[in-house]
Amino acid sequence: MVNRTAIVTGASQGIGRSTAIRLAKDFSALALVARRKENLEEVAGEVKKTGAQAIIIDIDLSDPSSGKTVTEETLKDFGRIDALLNIAGAVPQIDIFEMTDQQWQDGAELKLHGARRLTIAAWPSLKESKGSVVFMSGDSAVFPKPAYAAVATINAAIVALAKAFSEQGIKDSVQVNSVLPGPVMTGRRRSYLEHWAPLHGMTVEEATQRFPKEAGIARYGQPEEIAELMAFLVSPGAKFMTGAMLRMDGAEVKTF
Repeated sequence: MVNRTAIVTGASQGIGRSTAIRLAKDFSALALVARRKENLEEVAGEVKKTGAQAIIIDIDLSDPSSGKTVTEETLKDFGRIDALLNIAGAVPQIDIFEMTDQQWQDGAELKLHGARRLTIAAWPSLKESKGSVVFMSGDSAVFPKPAYAAVATINAAIVALAKAFSEQGIKDSVQVNSVLPGPVMTGRRRSYLEHWAPLHGMTVEEATQRFPKEAGIARYGQPEEIAELMAFLVSPGAKFMTGAMLRMDGAEVKTF
C-alpha cells in the first residue's frame, strides 16, 4: 500500500460501498462521502481492517458548497488527493410523461452537478498528484427508453462531461474516464423490482428471474465486479487509458 488518498462518493451502499472497500487494498487513506452517516461508519470499519485510514463526510452533494467542503476536509486530514471516484446519485426510473420537473432537477443536481462541482474543487490537488477521476454513468446512456428517460439522459450527460474533463486532463496530467455499468444487483435494483413486480402481476422473485432473460444477459452483475474495474482505472497500470467510456453490462447493450 502506497501513500495515496482517494475520495469515494456514494460510499454508503451498493457500488460505492464495494469500491471503497476494494480501494482500501491500494490506497493508504479514503474519504468516504454520502448522506447516510451510519452506513458510512460501517464502511469505514471495513476499510480500517485493511490498515487504511478513513474519514467520513456525511454531506448532500446536491448542495452547491459540497464540492469545496469535501475537498477541504480531505486535504485537512490527508494532505493530498490522488483519485476521485464520482459514484453518488440515483435518478428515478419514471416514464418520460410522468416524471416531474422537480424530479428531473433533483436527479441532475446530485448525480451530474454534484460530480461536476467536486471534480472542479479537487482538480488542483489532482493536478498536483497527477491523479485520476472516474465518473459513474450507466449503460442506459447508449440506449435510452421512455421508461427511464431521465436516467439515460443524465447518464449521457455524465459521459460527455467526463470526456470534456479528460481533454483538459491531457494538459494537466489528470486521467479521466467514465464507467457504464449494466444491471447490477444492488439495494436500489431490488427496490425497483419490488415496485415493478406487482404492477405487472408478478412476484418479486418472478420479476427478478425474468429481467436477465429479457435483457439477453446470463445474470445480474455484482457490485464487487464493478469495484474491481474502478480499482483498475485508478491504478498505475491504467494510466494510458483516459477519455474512455467503459461498459460493464454482461452484453446487455448489443452494439458498440
